[in-house]
Amino acid sequence: METKEKTVNGKDPPINPLSKHGNDQSHHPGHSLLKVFVLVTGVYCLLYLGENRTLGGSQKLPYPGSRTVALTQEKRGKCFPEEKNPLVHVQDSRTYLVASYVEQRSRPSKVRTIAIVKRTEYVSYFCTFCCDDALRNSSATYEIHSDNFGFDYGTADIMCLIPKNCSMPTHVAVYKGPLGPQKLQFLPIHNQHEQYGPFPYQFTICISVMYEYANVLQLVQTLEMFKLLGAHHVAIYQSSCNAAAQRVLDHYVQEGFVEIIPWPITKYLNVSRGWQRSVSPGDVHYFGQIAALNDCVYRFMYQTKYIVLQDLDELIVPLHVDSWVELLPLLEQKHGVSTSFEFENNVFRSTWGGRNAAQRPKEWRGVPGVDILDHVWREPNDPNAFNNFKVIVNPRTVYSTSVHGLLSADSSGVRVDRNVARMYHIREPYRLDVTTEDLITDERLWDFAPRLIPAVSDVLNKTFSK
Repeated sequence: METKEKTVNGKDPPINPLSKHGNDQSHHPGHSLLKVFVLVTGVYCLLYLGENRTLGGSQKLPYPGSRTVALTQEKRGKCFPEEKNPLVHVQDSRTYLVASYVEQRSRPSKVRTIAIVKRTEYVSYFCTFCCDDALRNSSATYEIHSDNFGFDYGTADIMCLIPKNCSMPTHVAVYKGPLGPQKLQFLPIHNQHEQYGPFPYQFTICISVMYEYANVLQLVQTLEMFKLLGAHHVAIYQSSCNAAAQRVLDHYVQEGFVEIIPWPITKYLNVSRGWQRSVSPGDVHYFGQIAALNDCVYRFMYQTKYIVLQDLDELIVPLHVDSWVELLPLLEQKHGVSTSFEFENNVFRSTWGGRNAAQRPKEWRGVPGVDILDHVWREPNDPNAFNNFKVIVNPRTVYSTSVHGLLSADSSGVRVDRNVARMYHIREPYRLDVTTEDLITDERLWDFAPRLIPAVSDVLNKTFSK
């Protein structure tokens, strides 16, 4: 994906105009002024370069990449300890860094730092790499993603050019230039090695974002359904949940199936709890969901064969086979391997069910949350309207993604036939024009019940019987 330097309204950053005193010939003869200027400039350069810095010849690159600072034993600690906060604030800006990754697909080599930025703020970013035995400086460009749903903050990619004399950078600091007295905050650089298999995981699911979560029963049912469908790893970007949900998560983390990525975005920004700013005001869309999804794609790019982008109240379910392991080869045989597969959303109303609590297994009784097996009536999709979807894709073909579909990718998107596989979305009613009489019976989830019910009961028994 090509990147470019970001400008606002097509304008470069403002440059201070010359002082009137510089043109006042009556008070300062030209030759005297020139001598003073040369003297002051010479002293400034000596002082400036004496601090291991270079005097930049242009606004774009005040710190040339060829300039290095040797890491003496005293200075080697400058990259450490590395920044441990999940989000790192760039000083004197409204930029928050998520994580940094080697962009293996770019030439020349670059490091991509995923960030959340104020869209109207122009910032000149610069980078310092920890590389070999030296600190090396570099320029940066950035691009703000097109999907932001009208919120002030959006996801951005800050691209740092890796200096030619830097064979293996381990950490990078991104800062607002020029470099002043601020302390550099170094992020570890991930994806150091390009891999194309075999991978530790075949299917990794990205869940963003878990906030104020208390739907315990559906959480266990969904995670167990993920296993039945063929998932090997689930990454959850967690903002907050109640104690019962945390006990469930702890069980799956200990098991090695779930990985929690802390996402304390509420400490930094006023977040929206929805996608419509007029309905749910805030600085950034839905707890910064888009930034989390992009981070997940890069975090697991070389650890998994496929990435599944969906939420905890959604299940991508094949209709004629029982798992993604069986489904994906069939889809790739028909559409090709360089394809992102889009699964159409179908709403199953959580307010309309067929069982009561007494019919549930004894281990389920008293556990708060939605029982997905109760909700087998879906709303008909409007054939004349856009119907949302979620994606399963090879992450190595993706450059940027949004909530529903990819923004930039080497893969082409294909909408999977809804009679082959579809997304089951258990939630409150979506189409208010549809009555309960118009709902369609769809009992596909019941086919998984003989394996799902004992698995859920076992987890609940282990988690809450102690």
